Amino acid sequence: QVQLVESGGGLVQAGGFLRLSCAVSGRTFSSNAMGWFRQAPGQERELVAATGWSAWNTYYADSVKGRFTISRDNAKNTVYLQMNSLKPGDTAVYYCNAIAWATKRPLNDYWGQGTQVTVSL
Repeated sequence: QVQLVESGGGLVQAGGFLRLSCAVSGRTFSSNAMGWFRQAPGQERELVAATGWSAWNTYYADSVKGRFTISRDNAKNTVYLQMNSLKPGDTAVYYCNAIAWATKRPLNDYWGQGTQVTVSL
């Protein structure tokens, strides 16, 4: 069974930065596109960034474009999300998952515990 372990969240002031990590085990990591999702209280989970099996292919939601950078290390089965110029609107629990690149939808019904990001004014 796939395991997804997110880490790196925390409390940061607006304008600050965080780097999230997601360690993946239990499936072939390097052949899968990966995405970072977030879910704020009372809202649906949304995809904010994605990378294909090769880092040449990336996708960003308009709300984070120019501020967030997704990357992956296939040797470590880990995907990262560098978040700069954070805003209070970025406050959410962040999750990673394998995705289908064409649809940007998650491949797994299973989700990890996520990592909380809180951005204060």
